[in-house]
Amino acid sequence: MTDVSDDLVIDVAGANVVRGGKYLLRDVNWQVELDERWVVLGPNGAGKTTLLGLASAQLHPTSGLVHVLGERLGRVDVSELRTRIGLSTASLHDRIPPDEKVANVVITASWAVVGRFRENYDSMDTVRAQGLLGQLGVGQLTDRRYGTLSEGERKRVQIARALMTDPELLLLDEPAAGLDLGAREDLVTRLAVLAEDPDAPAMVLVTHHVEEIPPGFTHALLLRDGAVVASGLLHQTITSDNLSATFGVPLTVSFANGRYGARAA
Repeated sequence: MTDVSDDLVIDVAGANVVRGGKYLLRDVNWQVELDERWVVLGPNGAGKTTLLGLASAQLHPTSGLVHVLGERLGRVDVSELRTRIGLSTASLHDRIPPDEKVANVVITASWAVVGRFRENYDSMDTVRAQGLLGQLGVGQLTDRRYGTLSEGERKRVQIARALMTDPELLLLDEPAAGLDLGAREDLVTRLAVLAEDPDAPAMVLVTHHVEEIPPGFTHALLLRDGAVVASGLLHQTITSDNLSATFGVPLTVSFANGRYGARAA
């Protein structure tokens, strides 16, 4: 039996994360429902990655309650819970062997391992991995070595891997970081298609930049110094006042053709 509503994918209530006497997150309240697509925005050190650590069951709160997919952290086998979550982070990139074939980078998610060894995969796994790579625009890279890919190609392969197990929750930590303009726009377009798919899982995307918010995302959470500045529907939350308070400088927000922009006021 779950402790929270079946409609809630993430339920964070009064969560604090303290390390070395410093609050990384302070009294955070946040709820994500099944059909929502969230962006988490904030400057460096705001607590974005720490919050994603709670949502991915990689971290536990120092105090407060966190439920993920109906399970309360601290009362659930997190190794089983993590199999229901698709996660793409910089730390995953660091663990992938550079000589691993791209197809294997994706398909090994089925066994929750990094680097193919003696696991057995059936033809359905192979077909799904190839289909996801194609969906992300890198289907032609199946036999390439992961270490030979560009930064943009690696990011898309990581997202394909995150989707491999048909997760109930997809967490993307700065997927456009380090990409040039063309690669960023291609990735944002593909994430927009995924966001608008009614069969796609609930999604949370962490970023520093409003320009990286794909069309189809519905909600935003703004963090500064580990605390929530604003949270809610995207168009009500991504405002000049809220963004200025989040980043600590006067900013003006623009919106055109389904995309946000921000510049100094």
